[in-house]
Amino acid sequence: METFFVLQVSVHYFRIYKLKRLIISVLNFYQTNYYYFFASLKPVVEPKKSRWQRIRKQLRNQYRLVILNDRTFAERFSLRLSPLGLLIGVAAITIVMTTLVISLVAFTPLREYIPGYGNVAERKEILRLSIMADSMEQTLVARDVYMNNLMNVLNEKVEGKTPKPAKDTSGKYKNVNTQASELDKTFRKELENTKNADLLNATSSLKANVLSNTLFFMPVKGLVVSSFNAAENHFGCDVVSRKDEVIKSTLDGTVVFAGFTNTDGYELHVQHAGNVMSIYKHNSVLLKRVGDRVKSGESIAIIGNSGETSKGPHLHFEIWYNGVPINPEEVLAF
Repeated sequence: METFFVLQVSVHYFRIYKLKRLIISVLNFYQTNYYYFFASLKPVVEPKKSRWQRIRKQLRNQYRLVILNDRTFAERFSLRLSPLGLLIGVAAITIVMTTLVISLVAFTPLREYIPGYGNVAERKEILRLSIMADSMEQTLVARDVYMNNLMNVLNEKVEGKTPKPAKDTSGKYKNVNTQASELDKTFRKELENTKNADLLNATSSLKANVLSNTLFFMPVKGLVVSSFNAAENHFGCDVVSRKDEVIKSTLDGTVVFAGFTNTDGYELHVQHAGNVMSIYKHNSVLLKRVGDRVKSGESIAIIGNSGETSKGPHLHFEIWYNGVPINPEEVLAF
């Protein structure tokens, strides 16, 4: 009886021991495979990635380029790279090579070997020959015209005159009075005088605008008592100043006239650059002679009262441009 009881207790403890070992084995199995277990569940838990994310991940994947010896399989060269880095490297090399090629073509003589590009000296020579050919063509045309005219003269071929229109013999306009009346003549004369004066004044203003960029020197300081008036043939201005005041040249130039006239007394004419002339009248003394070079602001005469038309000590000052009188007050502030 005691032996059977001991046997049963042993079997019971053996079963408990086996169950304990089984539980420990299961726990060790799950502890060992914990990471792999949840890693296998991860694709089920994570959401699906977009196409751009997948492409970006593929571009960033790292790869290794290895060169091995075919016999010994020994590693000779190893390079780690990614598709994104490879694309960036290829793009950089392309940009650098393109820049170098363009620079060589644009800034070196190599461009002469490219079809369509020529030598600069050859282009200049072609242009010169083209101009010469055009000039020769014009010369030949002019010579042909001259020879034709000469042959016409030698052959007594004269261009005929244009026939006159037939004379009206009907007599319808025989008694028509074509003579202008006295009132019409007077009106025409006044209109022509007014138009000439207005035209002269307008031309004077236009020339003054042209000379507005020229710096004129003040010939004398004083008061203008008589202004420019082309209608009265007064082509300058009269300036009254102190007695024995020195008159200065308004621009650089050459004295072309220095003498005495009955109407204007001692007068001086100075020719300037740009076809400009200044005239100084009614002086008492002339300090320059014909042919003298004068500078702007240089003394050339002394103010006076000479000449039959002078009514007191003053300077009659005129400016002419291209043969047209200019109002001095438009280019000078007296």
